[in-house]
Amino acid sequence: MPVIRCIFILLLGACSQWASATLPIQHWQAASGAQVYFVESRDLPILDVSVDFSAGSSTDTPDKSGRAGLVLYLLSLGAGGLSEDQIAKAIADVGAQLGAHFDQDRAGVTLRTLSNARERKQALDILGRLIQHPEFVVSVLEREQQRIIAGLKEADTKPDLIADRLLMKMLYGSHPYGLRGSGEIETVGALRRDDLMDFYRSRYSAAGAVVSIMGDVSRAEAAAIAESLTNELPQGKPADVVPAVTAPAPEIKRIAHPATQSHIQLAYPGLRRDDPDYFPLLVGNHVLGGGGFTSRLMEEIRQKRGLAYSVHSHFSPLREKGPFEISLQTRKEQSEEALVLTRKVLADFVSGGPTEKELAEAKQNIIGSFPLRIDSNRKILGYLAVIGFYDLPLTYLDDYLKAVENVTVAQIKDAFQRRIKPEGMVGVVVGALEKK
Repeated sequence: MPVIRCIFILLLGACSQWASATLPIQHWQAASGAQVYFVESRDLPILDVSVDFSAGSSTDTPDKSGRAGLVLYLLSLGAGGLSEDQIAKAIADVGAQLGAHFDQDRAGVTLRTLSNARERKQALDILGRLIQHPEFVVSVLEREQQRIIAGLKEADTKPDLIADRLLMKMLYGSHPYGLRGSGEIETVGALRRDDLMDFYRSRYSAAGAVVSIMGDVSRAEAAAIAESLTNELPQGKPADVVPAVTAPAPEIKRIAHPATQSHIQLAYPGLRRDDPDYFPLLVGNHVLGGGGFTSRLMEEIRQKRGLAYSVHSHFSPLREKGPFEISLQTRKEQSEEALVLTRKVLADFVSGGPTEKELAEAKQNIIGSFPLRIDSNRKILGYLAVIGFYDLPLTYLDDYLKAVENVTVAQIKDAFQRRIKPEGMVGVVVGALEKK
């Protein structure tokens, strides 16, 4: 096992294997064409695997919105000659866990299993069936369509979900990032098995797959696992071209709702995963609204004026510009005051940037908490999947800490002034105070 230098002993009280963020990531291309990312760890008899595809919600079309998410969900409900009950039983019999993740860019299936030969073989066999031989059984599809439609109807009554949906439509317009991942009632209900099979064949290809492996196996075993999971996937590689995101027309929409509180959300196009302004915006946002009780938004809106219990801002980096959002809840009668103050705090920050003291504290918080982000195999697997999918450097986790440390006040101020336009944001107030 490689010797990992430990630089966070005082922070953690002990030196964990990956405390320095120096991960010995191995990368190769499988014979199937899949990209493989592997970290060997013999500390626990556990194996974690993730297989990702460029099959997120942005690969849907407006008339088939919800198809990508439905395909991912149905993978585990019948595949390779096994019913959903047989799949669930086979996974439970060896104490394994299946999971999934889904966003605008990617769709992925995860597996956690014991690394012992019998348990590992059975769990990997199930995972291989799911991603290589899905069946999309018609009766199951129809059942799940009804369940999803019922969920969509319920979601359309909840103020936070109403705000999310409307905000993304305002922010992205006709751009694919504006499509709701769960789809729309009319589009989900119209989907047929052929729609799912066509999508699967075009998006779940071997050449487009990213396999991430973390845990108690050797390089040779990892290579064999990657081949077994991808050698029977469809051929070809999907075109991963996402249109550029343009600035929206600025607007604030106020929606009446019987909720006791107003849900306020603001948004603007934010970051790409490979964005040159990634770290100045990341660190700057920690000062603005990402640092919990130490952030400016929290200080001005909650601490000083008691207008909200919680307020935060965040960037969601994607292949193209993911959203920069600010969100809070407040009593209806003070919603306009809270909205005006939120926009002022943002405008002041964009204009003046952070202080040197704020920057130093933000760096300390980000760097000091970083070991907790990689303190388990499962968390490391998540980073491997992101590194692989977005083709980031293998040294990304090492570079991360160095890049945070090197950010300056001037860089933050410059990046925010060029990239975030407070006057150009879109916003939603659901549960607005009704005018008399």
